[in-house]
Amino acid sequence: MRYKVSLKKTEEGYSVWVAGLPGCWSQGKTEEEALENIKDAIQSYIETVEELTQDKETRYVEVANA
Repeated sequence: MRYKVSLKKTEEGYSVWVAGLPGCWSQGKTEEEALENIKDAIQSYIETVEELTQDKETRYVEVANA
């Protein structure tokens, strides 16, 4: 699965976040490190959402790419 991420150069390196996943962000000293780190953050985010909704009534919907 692909996620669109935003990247910003900072004094410490790079910040990176996923606008579609509120609170999902990471950082790194280099752009490459930040992009690798956000992959782990996205995976952890998804796993946490799955755990939190495990016993909840949920549905899936299909959305076409525009």
